[in-house]
Amino acid sequence: MGPLEQCEVCPVNTQSKLQRLGIDVGKYDYVVALAGNPNVGKSTVFNALTGLRQHTGNWPGKTVVRAEGAFSYEGKRYKVVDLPGTYSLLSTSADEEVAREFLLFGQPDVTVIVVDATRLERNLNLVLQVLEITNKAVVCLNLVDEARRHGVTVDDRGLARDLGVPVVPTAARSNQGIPALLRAMADVATGVFICKPKRVPMDSPKLRKAVEELTSNIEKVFPGLPNARWVALRLLEGDQRVLEAVTSGELGRLTDRTVARGLEFSLTQEQQRYESTQAIYH
Repeated sequence: MGPLEQCEVCPVNTQSKLQRLGIDVGKYDYVVALAGNPNVGKSTVFNALTGLRQHTGNWPGKTVVRAEGAFSYEGKRYKVVDLPGTYSLLSTSADEEVAREFLLFGQPDVTVIVVDATRLERNLNLVLQVLEITNKAVVCLNLVDEARRHGVTVDDRGLARDLGVPVVPTAARSNQGIPALLRAMADVATGVFICKPKRVPMDSPKLRKAVEELTSNIEKVFPGLPNARWVALRLLEGDQRVLEAVTSGELGRLTDRTVARGLEFSLTQEQQRYESTQAIYH
């Protein structure tokens, strides 16, 4: 078989880390999340990676459709979860909630963010939001063939340098770039490539101090949490779903860490400091 070998079966075993999110990982070595705006060719990338070895269902307790697939690469088995197409992770629609909860709680081994090379500027908002949550990501610069037809050229190397993660040009409909995408995914998932994502800077010293102090407190309660800064930002903005996950200890359970105690720490104080700056992070 070629470098992209389709898995023969989709097992029904589960691991506790992803079970509550409805994901069966069974004997898979790595979990891949596929994110992106609507109409960027994400489903085509999903099909190119998984072939016919895929199935659909609903996310637990929601009417949002979940698509899963699988493939093998260099002797390792990858589970691919196709997240709902969304423009943002900050709102409260069912699609957006599903996408961000999987990235935050599921902690996939690599997140592939599919963007449209013909409308890149419209897609970067989601890219930057995802990079706030995870430091293991690959940007799939899809539809480069369409971009060329419209006279649009994207400096993928410069974009990779600016974002701090691999950027792979693809035209998924013709399988162009898919082998390189697989290589980048494997390198990030296995730790061969260490991403250093660029985060949006904070101009307000007071806001920066509030975020840093709250992030430090979160890291003490949840050691090893890879997205503590993003959690701090959402708490300071009063995100009720994230607040619930922190105060209930859900973050600890889903990251195989000790369930938190005394979780109020200095959240109220830090939120008051944040609000006093009248700065809103988006």
